[in-house]
Amino acid sequence: MRAWALAAILGALCACAPKAPPAPVQLDCAQGFEALSAKVLAQPGLDAKPKDPGDNFRVYSAAEGRASYIVTEAQAPSHPAILMQQIDAQGRQINTGCPFGDKAAFEELSAYINSLAKARR
Repeated sequence: MRAWALAAILGALCACAPKAPPAPVQLDCAQGFEALSAKVLAQPGLDAKPKDPGDNFRVYSAAEGRASYIVTEAQAPSHPAILMQQIDAQGRQINTGCPFGDKAAFEELSAYINSLAKARR
């Protein structure tokens, strides 16, 4: 009877423990811009950051800041494109991206986003 009671108590404690946030969506460029951007934007807990009127992209942060996504808008020279920023276990910023359009414009956007990140440090 004691083992059953202990199991019931442990089960109740585990049920109350906070769940880890879902892992952020990783970029799979083979999915294409439309499918991948829909998957990124459908994540639970995704936070759309305020849009600067001069920017032609939107920034979204995944739950608990585990990743940030930059999704270009139609008027962007780099459109269509998605960039992802994450911090690794050593605290380094890791950037990945899917340039579905103009590669040179994508590189310019990526450099611009990196310069903003450096300015915040």
